[in-house]
Amino acid sequence: MAIPALLILSFFLLFSFSTTALADNEDCVYSVYVRTGSIIKGGTDSIISLKLEDAYGESVEISNMETWGGLMEPGHDYFERGNLDIFSGRGRCLDAPVCSMNLTSDGSGTGHGWYCNYVEVTMTG
Repeated sequence: MAIPALLILSFFLLFSFSTTALADNEDCVYSVYVRTGSIIKGGTDSIISLKLEDAYGESVEISNMETWGGLMEPGHDYFERGNLDIFSGRGRCLDAPVCSMNLTSDGSGTGHGWYCNYVEVTMTG
């Protein structure tokens, strides 16, 4: 009677460890800092997306930076002249360091001619 109970317990322990390992492998935290330039009319109200790609062609796509992980105070106007906007969210881990990035404005809203000064990305996990 003890052997079947031990086998069942072993199965559940193995299953829980493998599930945890798979979940950890898939989740990384991405932190993104976006500085909008200080030139006149440099800001935008457009939706900004970001694609990060590693050397193997694997990628993580964020279709809307603000809704994905905007960390600024409620009511903050993202991507405006001179702003440093901070974002953080979870995404699939890449197997290698990020080697290319595509930051895209959808051209909607006012100020679709956005001037991005720089972007800094870190991946943890």
